[in-house]
Amino acid sequence: MARESRIDALRGLAVFGILLVNAWGFVYGYSLHHTPALDAPMAASDQWVVLLVAAFAEQKFYPIFAFLFGAGFALQTGRRRAEGPALAAIRATYLRRIRWLLAVGVLHGTLLWFGDILTAYALLGLWLAQYAGRRLAALRRALWVLVAINAVVYLYYGLLVAAAAYPAIEQEVAAIADGQRMHAIYGQGGWLAIARARWAEYGMNLAGLTIFLPRLALLAMLGALAARTGMLTRPWRHRHLWRRVALAALAVALPLNLWAGLVAVQTAGHPFVPAPFAGLANALLELAGPMLGAGYVAAFMLAGPHVARWLAPVGRMALTNYLMQSVLLMLVLQGVGLGLGRTVSHAGLMLLAGAIMLVQLAWSHWWLARHRLGPVEWLWRRYALAG
Repeated sequence: MARESRIDALRGLAVFGILLVNAWGFVYGYSLHHTPALDAPMAASDQWVVLLVAAFAEQKFYPIFAFLFGAGFALQTGRRRAEGPALAAIRATYLRRIRWLLAVGVLHGTLLWFGDILTAYALLGLWLAQYAGRRLAALRRALWVLVAINAVVYLYYGLLVAAAAYPAIEQEVAAIADGQRMHAIYGQGGWLAIARARWAEYGMNLAGLTIFLPRLALLAMLGALAARTGMLTRPWRHRHLWRRVALAALAVALPLNLWAGLVAVQTAGHPFVPAPFAGLANALLELAGPMLGAGYVAAFMLAGPHVARWLAPVGRMALTNYLMQSVLLMLVLQGVGLGLGRTVSHAGLMLLAGAIMLVQLAWSHWWLARHRLGPVEWLWRRYALAG
């Protein structure tokens, strides 16, 4: 099996997993699914959906994408190279790709989806470009620096969580009312009202990059090292390592993520009843989520070729499918389209996400049987090679 098929299949999984999380934001805004309804108890089916998404999707798939972004950087820029015209040309092509991605990300965040991740990846790519052609030792040194930076950030976050008191009921009511207001704007507002809400929340998303980018950089550097050392491109040579990663995910990460899922259900269904150790669960999810995501990667590295055959086309068109998801969710859920987000249940929202997955799976197979690249990927490649 070609190395691209296995990696593309994993990228396809990440595209679909991100859809399960992003879909909430098109209905509830920045608060996602933790905005409860005050006038009715949460249905059992909705509680199960919150549990499953929080336990198995949140904080799992953006780490996989960041990891693969770093791997893609390593594969595009190649092995160790001395400074010179050849490396300069490779770096220039990569930077053209990144500038194009940045433009697409800004347009995506302002016109379609405030939670756009492409902007962050583009900024990450501008930083990564300096490591094109560098020795493995340089990448490893950068990795340890990033580990130290993230440890400081996580420690600071943990101290904030430990020192924070449970919010007063007035604060809870105000937060829920604000969430319901955003729900109404996205579900039944006009174009301008939704655009204003989107721009405000996109600004919040960009402000959060100061904390988020070091984490993405760490994951991307891990991906670059995994590609350069053959862990991704020749996984059969590293089966023992991938088995250990999968075992750690099952034994440690899975229980912690299930706990975080239960806390999410408690928070969404009973906002005025503090869940025991909720702050600790959410803090641990920052580590346990990516750890379970690593387990997903390990499962794909250990899987047979059948996985790549059916899912790789989705990954080969990852950017096209990601942007298409935003267009479809906006048109179906928000007031500028059908406005179904105002009344759809949590379970109904996940059924919609499942339907989009099936459509994209079939369409990706159909398109790539007739074309070498997805439509957005073709534009991206054409721009990158234009110089």
